Amino acid sequence: MDVPATDAEFVAEKIENGKEEGPLFKCDLSDSEFAHKIAQMFLPGLATACVDSTTGDIFKTPASVAVDLRKEMVEYLTQRSENFLAESVILEAGPDHPYDIVCDFVDDFATSKRNLFGRVSGWLLSEKREEKIDDFVQEMEINGFWLLDGREAIGHVLLKNVDFKNAFHCNRKFMSAEGLAEHVCHCSFRPMACTNGSCNARFCASQLEKHDSVCPFKIIPCEQKCSDSITRREMDRHCITVCPMKLVNCPFYALGCQSTLPCCMIEQHCSDTIHFHLLYVLQVLHKEASEDDLKRRVEQLEQAASSSWLAEAREVRSLTSKVKDLEAKLGPIEAHIKNKDSEENVEISNISNALDEAHINEDSQERMGASKLVNASGEAESLS
Repeated sequence: MDVPATDAEFVAEKIENGKEEGPLFKCDLSDSEFAHKIAQMFLPGLATACVDSTTGDIFKTPASVAVDLRKEMVEYLTQRSENFLAESVILEAGPDHPYDIVCDFVDDFATSKRNLFGRVSGWLLSEKREEKIDDFVQEMEINGFWLLDGREAIGHVLLKNVDFKNAFHCNRKFMSAEGLAEHVCHCSFRPMACTNGSCNARFCASQLEKHDSVCPFKIIPCEQKCSDSITRREMDRHCITVCPMKLVNCPFYALGCQSTLPCCMIEQHCSDTIHFHLLYVLQVLHKEASEDDLKRRVEQLEQAASSSWLAEAREVRSLTSKVKDLEAKLGPIEAHIKNKDSEENVEISNISNALDEAHINEDSQERMGASKLVNASGEAESLS
């Protein structure tokens, strides 16, 4: 939504042009967000100048010189910005970005206000100086000493003076006020206000898409593809708390079910895998039983109660309670326990069987040998 233009935001200037007859009207719009960024450096710069100029002076305080230094600072910055183009040609060096240029102006002004005590005492490098500057900045903000609107107005002026590449302000000119008015309605630097909920951000039209992509108050679809739409700033909280598509472990994860699934699918999962969940519970209740015994017990439980009734238990405690109730009716599980003695008996039996087979093989070999001898002697007698 476009914000109505005010005199502070753009001024139609009549400029006499030697090549054209009649007045020209100039668009005076600039990037409001960038002007705001420039305005943010004024209070720290002024606080630095006030603190450094009164250091060691028992008759002056930063607050006592703030009004005069603010006026000096505005005049200094305005004059430097107006002469910037000429200075840049002479110096042939220095920053070319408007923010860096204005930042240098502010630093130069603050540096020029350092008194002799501050220059020779090591005050400039002390932590106490930084703390005092920060405290004075907060004091000015609390007392409304230099309101943001006033600082932004100065920021717009400085921006237009040093933005020689026309990257942050409009330099279009028109032959009539009507032409200017029509242009202002579509100028990429026209001021706009965010329409997303409680957002009070202001920016130029060219920054609308960029702001909209990061605005914390914009309502967007859930990142986890649930049906809800949430503000961008609440998205993380939604995704890890109430989102039905939040990934969670199966309620029977501790017993052995390693499934990870959306929260809204827990009911369906418990219904589809009730057979395995029963087996996990029985493995805990009957640790001595074999796997085959447990599987038979699962079948008995499923026959004794409907799967839907069992699947209603969506956590370990409730399903365990239902299993115990059913087992009380079914009676104890028929477990085939393998103890140490039985294992030894089986081993002895196996050894005995192996020995018997060995003796049988030896006897059969002896009989075969005797039979061969008899046959050989019979053949010899027949030949003789």
